[in-house]
Amino acid sequence: MCLGIPGELVEVRECNGVHYGTVLFAGIKRDICLECQLDAVPGDFVLVHVGFAIAKIDREEAARAWRVLEEIGQLNDLLAQGGGKS
Repeated sequence: MCLGIPGELVEVRECNGVHYGTVLFAGIKRDICLECQLDAVPGDFVLVHVGFAIAKIDREEAARAWRVLEEIGQLNDLLAQGGGKS
C-alpha cells in the first residue's frame, strides 16, 4: 500500500533551481522535494509521498490522518522506518 504522510513544513530552500523543504513528522525531520507544491511555506502542512510534497492540507486534516495511521497500526511502522521517509 502507498501512503501519503502528513508533516509540517519547517524550512524552504532552493538548490540548483530545485525547491526543497524540511518537514517535521512526529518530531523527526526529513528533507523533501517541493516542486509539486511551490507555494508551500513554513508552517503549512503537506502530504508527502515518496519524498515529494503532493498536496497542502490543513492542520486538522493532518491530525485526522495521523489518527487513522495510528488506528490501522501503521504509525509505529512509519516512525520505525524514519518518520515518514519515503
